[in-house]
Amino acid sequence: MIANLMFSIVDFAARNGITEPGEGVDPKQRARRTGVKGETYAYWYLRREGYTPVARNFTATGVKGEIDIVAYDGPVLAFVEVKTRTGTGPGYARPEEAENRDKRRNLTRMARHFLRSRRIETAQCRFDVLAIESKPGRKPTVRLYKNAFGTRLSS
Repeated sequence: MIANLMFSIVDFAARNGITEPGEGVDPKQRARRTGVKGETYAYWYLRREGYTPVARNFTATGVKGEIDIVAYDGPVLAFVEVKTRTGTGPGYARPEEAENRDKRRNLTRMARHFLRSRRIETAQCRFDVLAIESKPGRKPTVRLYKNAFGTRLSS
């Protein structure tokens, strides 16, 4: 019930998009802020969908990358990659199209490290991608891809 209420609040706040105003703001800083807003939106979206988050922005020393959200979806531990896009111009690609082989490899390494560090190597796992498209002046569009790519986590 709280997740539904919180998502309603976040969703209302995002009714005109989650993009930061562009006037006089460094583009990298603007993208970072938009990413943070996208991850917050994704967090509450997943909570509303019944996920139980256990970690956000998980990193490990010596391992490249970050896992945006780690959450249980029932008995399955999901490593969720959040991709937020706000552009509409030439060369624009859907957020989920940003997942390439290198990013998947880094995410897999981070997931293995997460499992080892929590001593839950035998947990049933999968990789999900949550794509958020936020065009200025419009409510975000969300697409959740459960088991977006099948990668084995056994060492």
